[in-house]
Amino acid sequence: MRVRDTARMRWESQPSTKPTAVSPERLSSVDRAFLNMERATNPMVIVALIVLGAPLRRARVRDRLAARLLAHRRFRCVPREGIAQALWEPFEGFDIDDHVLAAALPAPGHQQALERLVGELASEPLPQNRPLWSFHVVERFGHGSAIVARIHHCYADGIALVRILLNLAEEAPPPVPPHRPEPTAAPARPAIAWASALPEALQDPRRLAEAALHWALHPQAAATAAREAAGLFEELGRLALLPDDPPSRLKRPLSGIRRVAWGAPLSLEEVQTIGIVLGCTVNDVLISTLAGALGQHLAAQGDVIDGVTLRATVPVDLRSRHESAAPLGNRFGLIFVDLPIGVRHPLERLYQVRAAMRALKGSEQAVLTYGLLATVGSLPRPLEDFAMTALSTKASLVASNLRGPEAALHIAGVPVRQLLFWVPQSGSIGTGISILSYHGRVQFGVIADRALIADPTDLIARIQKGFEQLVLLVLLGGAALR
Repeated sequence: MRVRDTARMRWESQPSTKPTAVSPERLSSVDRAFLNMERATNPMVIVALIVLGAPLRRARVRDRLAARLLAHRRFRCVPREGIAQALWEPFEGFDIDDHVLAAALPAPGHQQALERLVGELASEPLPQNRPLWSFHVVERFGHGSAIVARIHHCYADGIALVRILLNLAEEAPPPVPPHRPEPTAAPARPAIAWASALPEALQDPRRLAEAALHWALHPQAAATAAREAAGLFEELGRLALLPDDPPSRLKRPLSGIRRVAWGAPLSLEEVQTIGIVLGCTVNDVLISTLAGALGQHLAAQGDVIDGVTLRATVPVDLRSRHESAAPLGNRFGLIFVDLPIGVRHPLERLYQVRAAMRALKGSEQAVLTYGLLATVGSLPRPLEDFAMTALSTKASLVASNLRGPEAALHIAGVPVRQLLFWVPQSGSIGTGISILSYHGRVQFGVIADRALIADPTDLIARIQKGFEQLVLLVLLGGAALR
């Protein structure tokens, strides 16, 4: 099935989208890293899906985006590699109708058809001749409609993207004024500043001089930064010694063709209750359920899983409270989480995950990987390719876990039924799992290269069944096994 974009229509009542004159801005080294990670088999595009409970016309979505999304001038810009640095260049020919498109599903327009559409869009790179984002509006999906958003990772990370999407809802706070400069607050932790100071200095030496002057005038902060820098070097040694993930079908060469699936949401209250009864966090329960389902899926495909542990890279938000108001850019690190897929008993697997997650508390892995991303974003592209390939061998999948809004949302008066998102994978990784809570429910979504997981609906079904088994164990008194 191919996407069928309708002819663009112009609306006399549309908000003005004529850009004002602005000067180019420099991409941060982390944003530049994601710009250069783009591969034919791994587009660096974050994909989000909004499922709505009633039909919604493309024109209304377009007007809402014009009023709220374009308040951030980055969405009128194209990232360009310059001689000395990458820049956000204002796009003179910007037309919002190039970015807000209509798509149709073949009858009867069920979830499988929408999954195929999302997978097809996720497989296609964004057009390079204009700003790197698009929204496809499926005006009729079941009894409602759906919106598929694609934004290149260099514009924003998954955490920022969710905030951007939430800003489309009536319940969101008023958008920032058009073309206001993005906040550039100082990092809350000295270690984060230290981790990014060197790569930023490679692009602009004045930044290193400013940091040195700041620490000279604030010796206590400098001492704290030095201690945390030592911790980062220690963490770097541990990361360097991590062995490559064991062979599995998740390590096969990528085809570049994506498959997407999602299932019925889990009750967040049930997940929380299970965690309380078993002495675990909500994250422990969800990650353990994922590990069990993944092991069962791989075993069913012929992989030997007994005693096998795979790793997932998990994004961690590094924004301070002040920075949480800044919706754009990439401000996250990665942690490597062990998934004991070879442990078959749900409770034993859960407590292994709990132990692994507790061991990561207080770890500097997230800050360290943020610094590494900033560093590779300052390197020539061949060196960046080498660094990212080496890093991707240490994990088999990406697992993103975000907390969404607790209250129900509406866009242009239409209720939001489901929210899903998928972050891109890099290097040789071709499997992504998203976990997002919204309105008292937890939604799992799977995106995978067809060569790795041909039928992601099987994995989704095993996730749901695995959670049901855990609930049954608790009801039967399995908590006594702690």
